[in-house]
Amino acid sequence: MAANSEIYFELVELSGHVVAKGAWSATLRADSLYQSAHLTKPGRRCRLLQGTWEITPFTPLAALDLSLGTCIQVVWLSSSVADRYSQSQAFAAIKEGGSVVTWGVPRYGANSLAVAPLLAEGVIQVCGNNNAFAAIKASGSVVTWGNACEGGNSLAVAALLMEGVVQVCGNANAFAAIKANGCVVTWGTDAFGGNSLAVAPLLMEGVVHVYGNNYAFAAVKANGSVVTWGDAYYGGDSSAVAPLLKEGVVQVYENNYAFAAIKANGSVVTWGDAVKGGNSSAVAPLLKEGVVQVCGTARAFAAIKANGSVVTWGDAGSGGSSSAVASLLAEGVVHVCGNDYAFTAIKANGSVVTWGDADKGGNSSLVAPLLNEGVVQVCGIATAFAAIKANGSVVTWGDADHGGDSSAVAPLLAGGVVHVCGNICSFAAIKANGSVVTWGDADKGGDSSAVASLLKEGVVQVCGTAKAFAAIKANGSVVTWGDAYYGGDSSAVAALLTEGVVQVC
Repeated sequence: MAANSEIYFELVELSGHVVAKGAWSATLRADSLYQSAHLTKPGRRCRLLQGTWEITPFTPLAALDLSLGTCIQVVWLSSSVADRYSQSQAFAAIKEGGSVVTWGVPRYGANSLAVAPLLAEGVIQVCGNNNAFAAIKASGSVVTWGNACEGGNSLAVAALLMEGVVQVCGNANAFAAIKANGCVVTWGTDAFGGNSLAVAPLLMEGVVHVYGNNYAFAAVKANGSVVTWGDAYYGGDSSAVAPLLKEGVVQVYENNYAFAAIKANGSVVTWGDAVKGGNSSAVAPLLKEGVVQVCGTARAFAAIKANGSVVTWGDAGSGGSSSAVASLLAEGVVHVCGNDYAFTAIKANGSVVTWGDADKGGNSSLVAPLLNEGVVQVCGIATAFAAIKANGSVVTWGDADHGGDSSAVAPLLAGGVVHVCGNICSFAAIKANGSVVTWGDADKGGDSSAVASLLKEGVVQVCGTAKAFAAIKANGSVVTWGDAYYGGDSSAVAALLTEGVVQVC
C-alpha cells in the first residue's frame, strides 16, 4: 500500500498515449485522478484501471497497490447521446469485493439469477445497453444477462470472453468487447453490430477503442484506421469514405444514426444516415482543419474549431442548422452540449447560446438574462437543459413538463449545486452539502419526496435508468426513486444496498 505523502502516477490510454502524469497527495481519493483525465477530454466519461482492478472515484490513493506499478490505464467510454441520460431499464450496483446487485425491469437486466454465482465477486466494471448488461471481472472474463437477443446472452462467443477483456462498449442492442491483445468480440442483435463476421479479419488486432451509436459500431485502431459494422445505413458501412478512414483518426463521435471522426490534422469525416449527420458535404470546407471537438443531438452534429467557432450539420430541426445564431457562434465557444433535439454552447465568457427545436431547449430566451455569464456546465436530457453557474445556482429551459421548468424547487437551486444529472424526463442535482434536489416528470424521478429524508445529506453520486434514479451515499448505501418498474423501487434488494456499494450503472 502507498504510504508516502505524494504518489506519482501516469494516466495512460489503451493506445499508450499519456493523458496526465504527476504527483498526487496520498490523502486524496481517486476522484482527483478522474478529474485530471476529464480535463483532457471534457464531457467524456472514463474508467481507470490498475492492472485488471478498477479504481472507483471513491478509492483512497493510499489504498492503491504500488507494487503493480504507477501506470493507471484510462478507458474512455462512449460519448454518444446515451451518455447524457441512460435509456436502460434496470440498475446494476457493484459492491466492495466485486459482487453485483440488480433491480428494475426483470427481463432487461434486473433478473440476474441465471448468472448470480458469477456475479458474487470479482466484478470491476458493468456496461449496459438499453436491454442488457455485461460485466467485466478482475480475471478479464465477461458475464452477461438481460434480454438474450440484445446482448444478454453471449454463449455463442463465451470461449472468447473467458479472459483478457479490458473494455466493453454497448450500442442500443449489442455489445463489443476489446481484449488486451487488441482484438474485438461482438454479440447481441446481429443486424445492429452483434455480428462482426464481415470485418472479422480487421478486428483481430490493434483496436484501441470502440464507439457505438444506436445501430452500429466503429472501432479505431492503433494505426489511426477505422473499422465499421452493424446497420449499413446508420453507420455500419463506411465504404463511401473508406480512403479517409485509413489513417490519422484520433477520435470518433456519434449521434443516434451517424458517426463523425476527427483526424490528427483537425479535419472531420462523416458517415451514416445522410440527413441525420452522416453527410457533411454542405459544410465540408469548414471541416477541413481545426476541429477539436464534436457533439451530437439525436440527429445532428456540432463541431468546435480551435478558433472557437462552431460548425453544424444534419437535421435542421434538431440543431443541424445554426444560422439563426451564427454570429454568436463565430468565436469564443469552449464547449457544446446536446440533448435529443437542440444544442447549447458555452462561451469563454460564461454565456450560453442555444439552437435547435425551440420547444425542446433550442430557445432559451425566457432565461436569457441568467445565461449571460457565469455558466460552467450544462446537462441535457431528452427535451430540456440545466446549466450550473459558477455561484452554484442552476438555470433550466426546454420542455417545461420534463425538466425545463424548475420553478417548484427554485429556492433550493439558488446556490450550492455541484453536479446535475438526468434521465429521459427529469433532473437530479447534488449539492455541496450532499443533499439532492429533483424536478421534472414527477412519476419518473422528478419527485423524490418519498425518500426526501434520505437525500438530505451524504449523497456522492446519482445515476439514472430511463425513468428512475439511484443515489449512492458516502456510507455506501443506495436510495432509489422514480418509476418503480424501472428501478425506482429497490425494496426487493434493499438489504443488499445498505452498505458497500461503490458504483451504480
